Order: sequence, then C-alpha cells, then structure tokens
Amino acid sequence: MRLGAHISSAGGVYKAFARAADVGCDTMLVFTKSNRQWKAKPLTEKDIASYQDAAAEYDNIFPVGVHASYLINIASPDGEIWEKSYQALKVEVERAGALGIPLITFHPGSYTSSDEQTGLAAIAVGLRRLLEETAESAPETTICLETMAGQGTNLGSRFEHLAQLLNESGDDPRLGVCFDTCHVFAAGYDIRTPAAYEATLAEFDRVVGLQHIKVFHFNDSKFGLGQRKDRHAHIGEGEIGLQGFANLVNDPRFADHPAHLETPKWDEDETGEKVDMDPVNLQTLRKLTRGERDG
Repeated sequence: MRLGAHISSAGGVYKAFARAADVGCDTMLVFTKSNRQWKAKPLTEKDIASYQDAAAEYDNIFPVGVHASYLINIASPDGEIWEKSYQALKVEVERAGALGIPLITFHPGSYTSSDEQTGLAAIAVGLRRLLEETAESAPETTICLETMAGQGTNLGSRFEHLAQLLNESGDDPRLGVCFDTCHVFAAGYDIRTPAAYEATLAEFDRVVGLQHIKVFHFNDSKFGLGQRKDRHAHIGEGEIGLQGFANLVNDPRFADHPAHLETPKWDEDETGEKVDMDPVNLQTLRKLTRGERDG
C-alpha cells in the first residue's frame, strides 16, 4: 500500500511535493484551492507547468489525490445551494484534470430539510451531469464518493448509499469510492479484528464491490463503533487500534492503493515542543506492514 498524508499546498500546489517528501510520503492528498471558500483563483499556465515540473522531479510520490471543498453539498434541497455546490465541484474536478491529478474525493452531502432518498437522487443528478460536463476537461480523473460517519443528515454512511449512487450514475469508470477508516467505523462497520475486518470487506464487496475502492483515508477514531461521531485520532491511539490498520496495510487486494492520513497534524512532546505527527503516524503504519506491532 502506498502511504501518505494530507499535505499543505500553501503558496502553490507544486510546493506540496517537497513537503510530502520531507515527511516520507509515497503519495499525498492536497487541496488545489481554499477548502473553506467557494471561489478559486483560476490556474494559470505557469501554475500547471510548475506542478508538472514538481511531479516529474518527485516522481516517487504518486498518485496524488485532491480533496474537494467541504462547502459542497449536492444533496441539498435548496436549488440555489445545489447549483452553487455543483459548479464548485465541477471546478474542483476541472482543476484536478488540468493538473493531471488522477483522484478527487468529495463528501456526498447532507439532505438537510428533505429526506434520504430525495438527497440521494439529488446527488445522482449531479454526478451524471458532472461526468458528462467534465468528460473532456478531466477524462483521466476519478471522482470518489467518501464514506461518511453518519452525523446528522449526512449521506454516504451506509454501503447501500454508495451502491445506489454508483448505480444511478451509470456505474461510470470515472466514479469510485474513498474508504475512510474513521468514518466507516463510526458508521458501525467494525474493522478491529481480522474476522471483523473480513466481514466488513465482504459486506462492502456484496453491496458495492471492492473494485470501486480507489483510495483510503487512514484515521483512527476518538469515539466508539457506531457512535456516528467524526473525530480523528492518531494511528493506534483511538478506538480502532493498531490491529485494524494492520488488517488494511497487509491486505494484498490493496497493495497498490494510496492511503492518506488525515490525523491531527501536531502534538506536543514531554517538553511541550510541537511535533509534526505525519512522520510518526507513517512510521507506525510501516511498522504494521512489517508486522512489528505490540498486541
């Protein structure tokens, strides 16, 4: 499995490569614009060239993934919000396509004042339109629905939601799934023991199909199984525990898949100094790959 982290793209997306190399990434997850703003400054030819030069220089860091803005909600029953969200998602996909980034992940959305089926139908409408309207601008970019924790009216916490969305979007090869460990666990799917892990993966395969998993987000969970709370913890320090991640990193079915940390970036050592935790969490995962774990 290719291991990496969510890396800052401050100052230009191309700058993320050097930062990713510094923390020991095989792959990385980035924002190509502010994740808290609707607007995006258009990419220039210089932006694209700088990114491509950096990708060539750091050709051992691949594949790169994009996380779309958290503001996007194409499950919304509000027509104005839906259209604004759709256009923002389209821009995100087109930016990934322009840079040659093969993966983009987004949160399916929240149905707010409507209901589950109305929300899912709204997402499917958006996906069908998105696939058509970005067929030329981002033909090699796979759009991934992220598994969600099930908070409030968020959709994507049940495998059945993902299966329905993929089916209603025509099972297009440019659609996939991002499997977030914290979210799946919070939604009630256990991965902590080898037996529980195999049962959850078998259920995903039955309902959705393992071939649809294109990328992982690796996060331990501060809350317990099925509590529907999305709070990330360092690898092995949450309710999932080391064995849960050992199950994943040693699964030959995902040997070539990218997995990106979204764990807390900073912690303090015994002296109160700030410590960058990405290298620590990556080292923990690599030790699990080699079978060097305690308990």
